[in-house]
Amino acid sequence: MYTLYYLPNACSLATLTVLLELDEPVTLINKIKVDDFSTINPVGNVPVLIDEGKTLKEGAAIMLYLLRSKANQLFPQDENDQQKAIQDIMFANATMHPAYSRLFFISQNMSEGPEKDKALNAAANAINTLWESIEAQLESREYLGGESVSAADIMLAVYSRWDEYFPVEIKLGSRTTAMLNSVIERPTFKQALLMETENDN
Repeated sequence: MYTLYYLPNACSLATLTVLLELDEPVTLINKIKVDDFSTINPVGNVPVLIDEGKTLKEGAAIMLYLLRSKANQLFPQDENDQQKAIQDIMFANATMHPAYSRLFFISQNMSEGPEKDKALNAAANAINTLWESIEAQLESREYLGGESVSAADIMLAVYSRWDEYFPVEIKLGSRTTAMLNSVIERPTFKQALLMETENDN
């Protein structure tokens, strides 16, 4: 059984959803309930996944580890399609996620006033440009990977839920909205949210 260290509504939600998509049993541990989480991950980030004594860190690396653990619908078998899937995962993890991280940083570290508003709007505009690139990719496909949901779609759906935390306008195209809603409505995504909630109570 896997053990997943997480924070509610953080990017670890995507890892949990993928574990459920793969029908893998998992034990959840909220990192804030760990006395010294730095002994598990010195940089303090989630997700952290424990698999038979192996400690796995970094969201994209964990995602690829899980997707390659057994055949599944989230990760294609064709080599060219696999490369596209890896590219999409890296875009989500290394491009879109840091863009949202800038919003969190500005919100938590700048004093209220015009300069903070300007910084938030600039960060939001950068995110909107990234979502526009997703919208363009979805012109000829339902999901980033084609006709079935991919791990990157799940990751992006998690990030999209962070929009509500900020007083800025994040613009999503109609195709992007449809894709994200489809992911969020999946039973595994709903179950992941419920598991996080129940584990915190």
